[in-house]
Amino acid sequence: MARQVKRAFRYCFCPTGEQAAELARTFGCVRLVYNRALAERSRAWYTEQRRISYVQSSATLTAWKKTDELAFLGEVSSVPLQQALRHLQTAFTNFFAGRAMYPRFKSRKKSRASAEYTRSAFRWRDGELTLARMSDPLAIVWSRPLPENAEPSTITVSRDAAGRWFCSILCTDTIARLDRMEQAVGVDAGVTSLVTLSTGEKIVNPRHERRDRESLAMAQRDLARKVPGSANRDKASIRVARIHARITDRRRDFLHKLSTRLVRENQVVVIEDLNVRNMVKNHSLARAISDAAWRQLRTMLEYKAGWYGRDLVVIDRWFPSSKTCSQCGSITEKLPLDVRVWECGCGARHDRDVNAARNIAAAGLAASACGAGVGPQRVSSRTRQSVLKQESCGATRGLPRLSGGGGGQTSVIGSGSMPSAVLPYRA
Repeated sequence: MARQVKRAFRYCFCPTGEQAAELARTFGCVRLVYNRALAERSRAWYTEQRRISYVQSSATLTAWKKTDELAFLGEVSSVPLQQALRHLQTAFTNFFAGRAMYPRFKSRKKSRASAEYTRSAFRWRDGELTLARMSDPLAIVWSRPLPENAEPSTITVSRDAAGRWFCSILCTDTIARLDRMEQAVGVDAGVTSLVTLSTGEKIVNPRHERRDRESLAMAQRDLARKVPGSANRDKASIRVARIHARITDRRRDFLHKLSTRLVRENQVVVIEDLNVRNMVKNHSLARAISDAAWRQLRTMLEYKAGWYGRDLVVIDRWFPSSKTCSQCGSITEKLPLDVRVWECGCGARHDRDVNAARNIAAAGLAASACGAGVGPQRVSSRTRQSVLKQESCGATRGLPRLSGGGGGQTSVIGSGSMPSAVLPYRA
């Protein structure tokens, strides 16, 4: 069985001087329109208690183009400017719904330089892409083929801090669902081992940032010596950005391969709901946790499970997976982080990470199959023994059936919060 999804394919491209200048002007205009519209909305609310809709912002944009001060907005394609207003409207919608913080202004130096073109602002013909206000098609490096008979619906052009140009093509793709299988796996995230599986396998953390830490430090010291505002400082800044980009690309590639493997080899994947934002406040582990990118791995597992008809179960972050014996179910009172191997009173000797992964798998399968809650707060030993009792009585034998009955869903057990939005594309 196959399903159609909206999927974006990102490619590098090499613009001509004229195209680069046109895109740079467009990026600046998009940022200006977004910031002005945000400032106007904020002023209207704080001074008049009045909300401004997208339609009103669009009419204001038309009026801006007729002024001498902002007449240059008419020199670029109007579609990216309208898309910027739609993105702002989405940001406010998410804010009022409680899903996001208040929208922030875009910085010229720190914000992502991008512009979005809808179908009316580009021409797709014979595999060549030509944007509005441009006479020549983009010189795209086709690193992988687009789906057969693909018809792009949205084009997003961006430039990163390293000076690389990217073109993201959104189109409809048909993805075949994988055959259902019996395997299920629990995943325990860590620093030394990036993930430990309930099968006992440990996947070593590549530590991408550590590999380039020396060259990054040299480049940053060189940047610090340059005079602010000079051309040499701009060159040094690009060198630093290129090292960061190389680290990010390697990390993303590794996580894509790992998440694809987990989804393909298992029908059910059980993970913990980690609060990474608070964990990185530990200054001793912040660098290693950020390099591991656990949140990015979870995001990939979520949308790939939806693609291929797999089930992702997320258990509560307070579940004592490391301190619970996977053999007898008893919970030890204290287990410091430096203790990697420990022995239970029942005589079982556990590797800390493997034991945690097995408990995560058992708790996720038992809770989803029998309806036993993995408590929203700290879980008592009685609750855990109840889950183990249900598991031992045969509740988790065979393939578990999650609530809803269909594959490709994300279930959050016991946390009381909804899962993050499943991304319909691979960025």
